[in-house]
Amino acid sequence: MLMSSDAILEVQNLSVSFTRAGKEMKAVDDVSFTVGAGETLGLVGESGSGKTTIGRALLRLLPSANTTAKGSVRYKGQDLITLPSEDMRRMRDRLQMIFQDPLSSFNPRRNVEDIVAEGLVIQGKPASERKTRVQSALADVGFDIDLVAGRKPHQFSGGQCQRIAIARSLAVEPELIVCDEPVASLDVSVQAQVINLLQDIRENRNLALIFISHDLAVVKNVSDRVAVLYMGRIVEIGTGPQIYTRPAHPYTRTLLEAVPVVDATRKIEPDGKRTVMPSRNRPQGGCAFRSRCPRATDICAQVVPTLQPAPGGQMVACHHPHDEPAPGMAA
Repeated sequence: MLMSSDAILEVQNLSVSFTRAGKEMKAVDDVSFTVGAGETLGLVGESGSGKTTIGRALLRLLPSANTTAKGSVRYKGQDLITLPSEDMRRMRDRLQMIFQDPLSSFNPRRNVEDIVAEGLVIQGKPASERKTRVQSALADVGFDIDLVAGRKPHQFSGGQCQRIAIARSLAVEPELIVCDEPVASLDVSVQAQVINLLQDIRENRNLALIFISHDLAVVKNVSDRVAVLYMGRIVEIGTGPQIYTRPAHPYTRTLLEAVPVVDATRKIEPDGKRTVMPSRNRPQGGCAFRSRCPRATDICAQVVPTLQPAPGGQMVACHHPHDEPAPGMAA
């Protein structure tokens, strides 16, 4: 289901366009989904598919100049797209974001305590409450405030900086966090630590997460549902087992086929894919994936497919969906 009555976030027909040199480029095209309380929704797709743009659009963090966002983003029934700036500012304690590069979001001249307390200062919380919340948030990510409070960001490793970024988000006690590639720049062992930390915090605080990544294995491990993006559109959305065991869209299958698997007996035969890559500067009619799809027919060039129920139970935007087991990763 795309929409749910118990969802805390409902995104309907979201489109985002950027204007460059007088030309409009659509980065996100008619995207709809929901996120329930305590749920993790994974957004996955190759670079340029629109994942980060969606995450920033949800929280109104896109540049205002030369950017147009349409549709609705409703948090508990309130449309964030049309919300006045001052009201949106007050809403930010409930909706937070963790960025891919935490150092770029830190003021290098401020110490850890000030960085984590920044949102609380903006909220106007008294000093005593700020101290308590900062201490609690740092403890949740494995830090002792007495040991780290006065240190600067450059004194920490990448994984430690990401934990500080998580603590900063937690300090304001949000209900939903957008995680934009939070482990992409970390080595594998640190990735596991951060992922486990996010999962523990979600369960303990009943947080909803939108987890953005190009890494299918990471998304599989953290998400309740997964939305697959291609050229700014959701082409498939469903539970992890649905997406990873019986992917219905040819693009989802292509992503799974690209995942390295240590199996000497595994063979993937050429499927006849054409290699004509579509361009946002030269949009084509019909299905955006058709120039790379071995199943494409005339209708794919004429009609944009919409999300429809697939045999496996997920929703898929394809005129000729698959109904065979996945060739690569198992659920």
